[in-house]
Amino acid sequence: MPELPDIEAYLAALRPLTAGTRLRGVRVKSPFLLRSVEPTLAAAAQRSLLSLARLGKRIVLGLEGDLFLVLHLMIAGRLRWQKPGAGIPGRSGLAAFDFDTGTLILTEAGSKRRASLYLVSGTRALAEHDPGGLEILDSDLEAFTSVVRSRSHTLKRALTDPRVLSGIGNAYSDEILHRARLSPFARTRDLDPSEAARLFDAARTVLTEWTARLIAEAKRSPGGFPAKVTAFRPEMAVHGKYRKPCPECGDPVQRILYASHEANYCPTCQTGGKILADRLLSRLLKDDWPRTLEELEERRL
Repeated sequence: MPELPDIEAYLAALRPLTAGTRLRGVRVKSPFLLRSVEPTLAAAAQRSLLSLARLGKRIVLGLEGDLFLVLHLMIAGRLRWQKPGAGIPGRSGLAAFDFDTGTLILTEAGSKRRASLYLVSGTRALAEHDPGGLEILDSDLEAFTSVVRSRSHTLKRALTDPRVLSGIGNAYSDEILHRARLSPFARTRDLDPSEAARLFDAARTVLTEWTARLIAEAKRSPGGFPAKVTAFRPEMAVHGKYRKPCPECGDPVQRILYASHEANYCPTCQTGGKILADRLLSRLLKDDWPRTLEELEERRL
C-alpha cells in the first residue's frame, strides 16, 4: 500500500503539472470505485483545482466551490500522468482525471477492487475521512509519546494503526523499528523515555529520508512522475529482506507472518538475538521452536 513517502512523492509531482489548471471531468470505468452519491461526480467538472493534499494515506484534490475528491489507493492502486484525454487501460484501469494540462490515470493491479473515490462537499464532510492519527512530522516528542502510549498495542500495530499515527504502513513500520532498534512486538506501554525518543527520532528520520529519496527518484523518471511505486525497495534495511543480511550487523533478517501482514526484523539489532515466535508455527512446533539465530541455523544444516 502506498504510504506517506509514496503519497508525498505523487503530490510533489502533481503540483507543478496541475498548477493553475482546472479539472475538466472524471471518467470512471469501474463501478466499484466511486463510493459517494451526493454530490454527483458531474459536480466536480470544470472546477479549478485549488489544492492537493495528503490525508493519512489518501490523496485529496481541493476544488473550487468547497468540493473535495478523496482518493484512497489502498494496496494496489497506482497513478500515471498521461497526455490530455488519454484512454483508460483495459484490464487494470479504474478512472481518468482530466485536467487542462494532462490526464491522471488510476489503475489497480489484481482482480480485487479496493481503491475508492469519494466526492464530498465542505471541510466537515472531508474530516469524516480522516482516521485521526497523529502526523509525526508535525508533532513533538511529548505528543508522540502520549499518543503511542494511549493504547495497549505492539509497536508494529501502533505504527500502522491510522487512528494512532498517520500515513505509516507495513513497509515503513519495519524500517522505523529497525532504525530505532526496537522489537516489533514490544508493548507501547512498556516504552521507557529513551526508547520512546528513539522511536520518535527514527520515525521522523525514516519518513523524511524516504520522502526526499522518492521525490528525487520521480524527478529523474520520464515526465517527472513516479514510475514505480512499491513497498519493496533494494535500499530498505529489513522490509522484504527475509534471510538477507542486515545492513547493520550482517545477520539474516527474519520475519513473522500474521493474517495478511508480515513483520520483518533483525534479531541481533532489535530483539537481543531472540527469534520471535510465529503464532501458528510455534503452536505446532512447541518446544522445537528455535529461540536464537544459532538454533535456527543449526536446524537448516
